[in-house]
Amino acid sequence: MDYTHLGRSGLSVSRLCLGTMNFGPQASEEDSHDIMDAALDAGLNFFDTANVYGWKKGEGVTEQIVGRWFAKGGGRRDKVVIATKVYGSMSDWPNDTFLSARNIRNACEGSLRRLQTDHIDLYQMHHVDRNTPWDEIWQAMETLVQQGKVLYVGSSNHAGWNIAQAMETAHVRHFLGLVSEQCLYNLAERHAEEEVLPAAQHYGLGIIPWSPLMRGLLGGILQKPSRTGRSASDITTRLLEKHRDQVQRYEELCNRVGAHPAVVGLAWLLRQPAVTAPITGPRTIEQLNTSLQALALDLTDDVVAELDAIWPGPGPAPEAWAW
Repeated sequence: MDYTHLGRSGLSVSRLCLGTMNFGPQASEEDSHDIMDAALDAGLNFFDTANVYGWKKGEGVTEQIVGRWFAKGGGRRDKVVIATKVYGSMSDWPNDTFLSARNIRNACEGSLRRLQTDHIDLYQMHHVDRNTPWDEIWQAMETLVQQGKVLYVGSSNHAGWNIAQAMETAHVRHFLGLVSEQCLYNLAERHAEEEVLPAAQHYGLGIIPWSPLMRGLLGGILQKPSRTGRSASDITTRLLEKHRDQVQRYEELCNRVGAHPAVVGLAWLLRQPAVTAPITGPRTIEQLNTSLQALALDLTDDVVAELDAIWPGPGPAPEAWAW
């Protein structure tokens, strides 16, 4: 397993991140524990979750599954860099959502209880809160860091200017600020290249791409006799209708390369200089093992050029829209 630093931090993480969003809704607790054991055995030490995963408001189902896995012992907690998130609604009461100092504090305590741990390695803001000032957010995060409950802070789904605003405010406060940004980024959705990736590289943030296979669109969707999971969703169906010709060309190229489309999609992301670790969210150990193959796949420059021709990026800002 190859490891790299998370952004400009000294924290070493595996080049793939195990996403846990399917744990509970799509994978049973027993299967989820088996997947985490297999990931750890393969050397993956970077796991991502969120307080809202499990999709039962206020229950934190997925965090509980991860917490019970930690509680099995065997060094599981010590070996894992655990990342979770704050922002999403955990109740119908008005202060149990977003990024107020109150919710950051309470949400962190809730995640710690469910995860059965005394600290969160990477605490990520799941979305932008346009109504809470950065000074308030950073004051709350600084307190958690001082208490040892949070080690590093990351963002998710933030625009480039949000990252800049966050980092400049953190610098004034003499705080480390963000070390990572978790964003939508894959071959089929490359808008992050316009401003998010350049901002992250400028400030030393590691990029953690979510949905690296674009909801299953890049996972060999035309080769499947039947679709399950996210690839069977209405969103993916509409994406396939829009991009069918590109997907056909993509899968034909993957066949020539001799690699599964999911492996090629992940391998392409691993070549991008801003990327620390794409998130792979398996429902089965077989899916996990397929994702692991991306770590050994070396795409040639000619193949990368063909991928760029099939899935062209927007280019950097402002040239993407200006002369």
